[in-house]
Amino acid sequence: MNKVLIALFFCCIFQVGGIFAQTNYSIRCSFDKKVLLKHLQSLSSDAFEGRRTGTKGATKARKYIINQFHNLKVEPLGKSFEQPFSFIKKKKVFDAVNVLGLIEGSVFPEKYIVISAHYDHEGVKYSKVYNGADDNASGVGALFAFAEYFKNNPPKHSVILAAFDAEELGLQGSKYYVNHSIISSQDIIVNINMDMISRSNKKELYVVGTSENKKLKSLFTNSKYSSDIELIRGHDGYDGLDDWTYTSDHASFHKKGIPFLYFGVEDHKDYHEPTDDYENIHPLFYVEAVKTIISVFEKMDCSVGFKNRP
Repeated sequence: MNKVLIALFFCCIFQVGGIFAQTNYSIRCSFDKKVLLKHLQSLSSDAFEGRRTGTKGATKARKYIINQFHNLKVEPLGKSFEQPFSFIKKKKVFDAVNVLGLIEGSVFPEKYIVISAHYDHEGVKYSKVYNGADDNASGVGALFAFAEYFKNNPPKHSVILAAFDAEELGLQGSKYYVNHSIISSQDIIVNINMDMISRSNKKELYVVGTSENKKLKSLFTNSKYSSDIELIRGHDGYDGLDDWTYTSDHASFHKKGIPFLYFGVEDHKDYHEPTDDYENIHPLFYVEAVKTIISVFEKMDCSVGFKNRP
């Protein structure tokens, strides 16, 4: 029996419990919770000056991400971790840089799952630093948790860890990536995007992207990923809530016909305010949210064919 069949056999064993009863997947996840929180605290400190695209703070954040990728044995997607690009916004030229890492798949190395989070934020306005703890140091911290998790749990599909720049300026980083990727869009089976995942008074994490894709929807059938937070499918234009389909970097993949899952929380009083600081996140919720997203990935990694919509 070849390694592909062996892997699929064990994936089937792993998932079969979900056919008859709810199965909790999050208990399989392992990463250092204290380190996760430390990354969020560091990236959302005043030292990074709000991480606005094209500033010294953004450069410092980019170097921080690359250093962590090195430490976690993540390889660069191309010759370098950096994918530089430029764009014009309101007659101003911005120089930006995506950070792209690669974990090679153990069974399907030529098929890719892109796990993304933007690292830029609003910068400094009127002498106030917009630190963007939830938006989106939280998503970047989760990228590091994924990389740590993969050290002991190699993914079956290849994984691209993408820290996109210039999301706040019109999804520029993800737009550039999907139009200039060295990986064909035909080989990207799905995008998992994380943007604002570290706080919720109601302990609710939303996942967007399942309504038009039955195979993605099946990931959540008879599966309970957390006992501590509620994972809710919604905000996809079909439930009367705000439609989040085009609100973050997953939109760039969606426009290319690549399926996506977007994880995020409802807007809060500190959204795009200088008070979006580390002190206002919910640490227990954040840790559980990251565990939950990794658990969804686990189940997805055992499946194929999300690009074909029945």
